[in-house]
Amino acid sequence: MMSQAKIMRLKEVIEVTGLSRTTIYRKVKAGEFPQRKQLSARSVGWLESDVTAWINQCSTVGAA
Repeated sequence: MMSQAKIMRLKEVIEVTGLSRTTIYRKVKAGEFPQRKQLSARSVGWLESDVTAWINQCSTVGAA
């Protein structure tokens, strides 16, 4: 059975990462954060798996 990908909205991404809205969008533009997915004309979200992988990558880099 295939699991469904969870979409995180901006508020949840902010809570999980501890980053501000401005920092998230700046990092997306710089290619330093996962790209957002267009959900509709006026809403976007991020794949939970992408955000989790980014957090794990940051933890690994910080531990080095």
